[in-house]
Amino acid sequence: MLDMNFSLLLSTVVLFLVLLVVLNKILYKPLLSFIDNRNSLVGKDLKDVAKNSDDVGIYQNEANQIILDAKNKAAAKRMELLASARSDANKKLNAKKNKLETEYNEFIKTLDNERVELKNALKSQMPLFREAIKAKLGKI
Repeated sequence: MLDMNFSLLLSTVVLFLVLLVVLNKILYKPLLSFIDNRNSLVGKDLKDVAKNSDDVGIYQNEANQIILDAKNKAAAKRMELLASARSDANKKLNAKKNKLETEYNEFIKTLDNERVELKNALKSQMPLFREAIKAKLGKI
């Protein structure tokens, strides 16, 4: 009986060891290999994500710099256009002022000439007015 128990025990141990070898060869090694491959792929993907994040940060900084440069150029162009518009407006305003001043001076000269002519006309008519006043006073 001891012999039988020992042989049963020995066959169980042998069967267990054979099962371990078979499972190791068929299940554990491929499973461990798959897990190692997966871990290396995940690590590679994490490195790629980190690199992409860095690249995105660089591109975002470049985009922000381009936008800032564009805003600065637009502001400079706006200031240039405003200065040009002000200059044009001042030129037009000065031209209009000069024209109005010339017209005003001509008007003043015409008015002075008319005043002198009216004064001369009144002086030439003065004797007639005196006669008419004397005649009217004489009737009173």
